[in-house]
Amino acid sequence: MTGERGMVVIVEDERTIAELERLYLTQAGFGVHVATNGAAGLADIRRLAPVAVIVDVGLPGLDGTELVRRLRAEGDWVPVVFVTAHDSEIDRVVGLELGADDYLTKPFSPRELVARVKGLVRRAAAPAAPTVRRAGRLELDERARRAAVGGAAVDLTATEFDLLAYLLAHPGQVFSREQLLSAVWGVADYSGSRTVDVHIAQLRAKLGEPDPIRTVRGVGYALQDGPA
Repeated sequence: MTGERGMVVIVEDERTIAELERLYLTQAGFGVHVATNGAAGLADIRRLAPVAVIVDVGLPGLDGTELVRRLRAEGDWVPVVFVTAHDSEIDRVVGLELGADDYLTKPFSPRELVARVKGLVRRAAAPAAPTVRRAGRLELDERARRAAVGGAAVDLTATEFDLLAYLLAHPGQVFSREQLLSAVWGVADYSGSRTVDVHIAQLRAKLGEPDPIRTVRGVGYALQDGPA
C-alpha cells in the first residue's frame, strides 16, 4: 500500500532502525517499503517511484553515496534524506554534494525524520497556481519544477530548486543563512548553516556563469537584481 501521502523507500541494514522509521512514517500516513542493502534498494526505488527515499550511508556492498550517485546520474531527482553514524562536516558536505536533500546523524528523533520527509514531499509537490520566474538567463517554472539557463534545462535536487525559487521570489533581498534555513528547510537549528553554503555552491556550479547569486560578506546571499 502506498499510503495517503505516497510511498517512502527506506534503505537501511540495521533492522531496528528501519522498523522504527517504518512505524513512524506509517503512522504519518506514508506507505513504506524497506530494503536492507544498496543493490536491492536501488532496484526498489526504480520500480516503486517513491515520493521520498531515506538512505543509510554505510550500507553493505553498494553504499548509500553510490546508490544516490547512480540515481542522480539516471536523472532521478526523488527527494533523498541521508542518515549516517558519522557526525563530521566533511561527511555532511559530501552527502549534499552527491545530490542528497537532507542529512541526519544517528541517533536521531524519528519525529524529526518524519517532519523532514513531510517537508521535502510538500516542497516537491507542484504549487496550485502556475508561476514562472525569470532573472536574466535564468528561468524557473515552479508548477513543473523545471529550471533552465539560456533555454538549457538544469537538473536540481528538490532542496536546490526550493532554495533558488525562494531567492528568485525576492530578487535583490539579502538573506542570512539562518533565514534561509528557516524559510527553505523549515528548521531553526542554526548549527546547520554550513548546509546552506553547500547548496549555494552546488547551485552556482550547475547554473554556470555569470553567477546569478551574490554573496554579501558577513551577512548571507541574494539573487542578483540586475541582468545576469
